Amino acid sequence: MASEQTKAQPGLKRSLTLPLVTLYGLGVTIGAGIYVLVGVTAGRAGMSAPLAFIAAAFVMSFSAASYSELSGRLPVSAGEAAFVDKAFSLRWLSLAAGLGIVAAGVVSAAAICVGSVGYVQQFIPLPPHVLVPLIVLLMTAIAAVGIMESVGLAAILTALEILGLIAVIIGGFYTQPDMLMRMPEVVEGAGNWAMWAGVLSAGVIAFFAFIGFEDIVNVAEEVIEPERAMPWAIGLTLVISTLLYVLVAYVAVMSVPLDTLASSDAPLSLLFSEVTAFPALLIAGIASLATLNGVIVQEVMASRVLYGLSNLGHLPGWLSHVHEATRTPLKATLLVGAIILALAMAVPLEALAEWTSRVTLSVFALVNWALIRIKWTDPETPEGVFRVPMWVPVAGLAACLGFLGSSFVL
Repeated sequence: MASEQTKAQPGLKRSLTLPLVTLYGLGVTIGAGIYVLVGVTAGRAGMSAPLAFIAAAFVMSFSAASYSELSGRLPVSAGEAAFVDKAFSLRWLSLAAGLGIVAAGVVSAAAICVGSVGYVQQFIPLPPHVLVPLIVLLMTAIAAVGIMESVGLAAILTALEILGLIAVIIGGFYTQPDMLMRMPEVVEGAGNWAMWAGVLSAGVIAFFAFIGFEDIVNVAEEVIEPERAMPWAIGLTLVISTLLYVLVAYVAVMSVPLDTLASSDAPLSLLFSEVTAFPALLIAGIASLATLNGVIVQEVMASRVLYGLSNLGHLPGWLSHVHEATRTPLKATLLVGAIILALAMAVPLEALAEWTSRVTLSVFALVNWALIRIKWTDPETPEGVFRVPMWVPVAGLAACLGFLGSSFVL
């Protein structure tokens, strides 16, 4: 009887194209990072804040390449757990990897909720303890409706986010034509360890801003031709995000006093008003949508990981229940929303961002280790699957462990 019910259960709908998956990755990456944390990063690294984003992107790039190969080999929901299971065949380690990425997702979404309040309050003057539950409930409802509705809305909001960042970049260089000539200020004090300690410390926060490409693998079962689309989507997400982040951080530190930038609850609104003739409310509106967008895509990701872990038999079966009308894992989505709400109400923004980075770095280290073992035991890559040389996951493992260690020392 149980097997008949399992056969009758509807599966996830394969309907996402490369542009949609890329916009999904950009949405979860850009929405949370630069709009919320550019001020915190500048507070730690000072004028060298752009270098913190470059350092984070460098660490991220090796893991992104490893994910690209693994997502082609195993295009399934709960990707990290499937990768680790394939490599080590240890149930507890697979579950730890899957729950690690869920933890990173829900803590990240909670951070985005907290970070969005400064922008949303410019339109809805309610206290945080009222706004945060309203934001979580609304985003959970959207995530529960359907994958095309969720990702389609995320794609529209992501396009607005990118336009807002481009406006800041163009405005900055237009109002300060000599800005490029000031580039040496970014590396001033390069011979001083204190400067690099600040960059590494800020890099841990900046790393949070790049979290997102790994979420792409967890919607793999809903992607058309995942073997081809996934590596492209991962690569495009990382390259576009890095370019935008470094340029926005550069414009920010060149245009706004560092102490003012670091203390602002809405740093992009402050920067926008400095470098353009448009009202700050315009970028505040875009920033509000950007940060809310980040909550949607993190909820989608985390619920798919729980769904995938349940399908693998690592979690209770009710988490893999797919609603017949929405074709989404409704119960898993509701559980994720409840956890996000609890964290957002209880933990400050900077702590949420820092712990998201640490958990994600731990999972990335494990995924790189998994690819090393898979390539060692099964060197033949399936036809049509993106492949990286062995040194890439080795470098990814070392970079993640080094960055993780520095986050506890600095």
